[in-house]
Amino acid sequence: MRHLLDIDDLTPAELTRICEIAQQPPADLRRPFEGLGVACFFEKPSARTRNSTEIGVVQLGGHPIYIGPAELGIDTRESAEDVIRTLACYHAAFCGRVYKHTVLERMAATNVVPVVNLLSDQAHPTQAIADVLTVIGEFGSVEGRVVTYVGDSNNVTRSLALAVGMLGGEMRVASPPGYQFDETSIDHLRASGVEITLADHASDVLPGSDVVYTDAWISMGDEHEAEERLRAFEGRAVNTAMMDQAPGAIFMHCLPAHRGEEVTDDVLDGPSSRIWPQAANRLHSIRAILAWLAEVNA
Repeated sequence: MRHLLDIDDLTPAELTRICEIAQQPPADLRRPFEGLGVACFFEKPSARTRNSTEIGVVQLGGHPIYIGPAELGIDTRESAEDVIRTLACYHAAFCGRVYKHTVLERMAATNVVPVVNLLSDQAHPTQAIADVLTVIGEFGSVEGRVVTYVGDSNNVTRSLALAVGMLGGEMRVASPPGYQFDETSIDHLRASGVEITLADHASDVLPGSDVVYTDAWISMGDEHEAEERLRAFEGRAVNTAMMDQAPGAIFMHCLPAHRGEEVTDDVLDGPSSRIWPQAANRLHSIRAILAWLAEVNA
């Protein structure tokens, strides 16, 4: 049984296939979940992820069921394995937004129902696919394009790098010391074929970029580190002066944006911004992932 816990669960051909499905009108797709339920579990609250997932399931004929953390009590009321075996009695797929990636790995290992990672501490594949769809929509292809990420080297960065590299693009990452990928992550990305350049300062990697991307400095769950993070990232907000170092580049952000922290209003709302097409692509991304899983697991 196939699952999608991160981008490297896919081959380049499979990622390309998902991107192709994502670009098809929903009316042209099969409805593989007709009459079936899809469990949508959220340990973390969400706006884009919940809305896109539920509508994506409906467009494929299914019935999404929202499940909050108190209803499952993973590893308190029941083990992750028993939870997924129970939900498989009612649902054709499980989509989970969780704190610990290992919970999804344990669920997927049971192979009772396809598991989709809606976000974990290690990966955010549905976002990464929406991101490369945005690049494709702008440039026609990811191949040969340079995507420069400015900020915390986190789960979003990791999945984005895998997707960009798998589709033939170049990834650059500028993060301050203490917020960079560890050696294990770097080795994994390069072993996966990702062409990646790492830097402390954005000015070292911005020239020649086609995309400038950032994310919140203080993500959900990191609030206790807020003061420390704000000090570490001081002076690193994406602003017009930074965008001027990459003429013609588009700006992307996975949202929610903390306006005035990691990015200024004039960039978020400016002519280079593609944040709303990017947000819209979250729906096309999850719908395509679910359609592809139904296809390969048939």
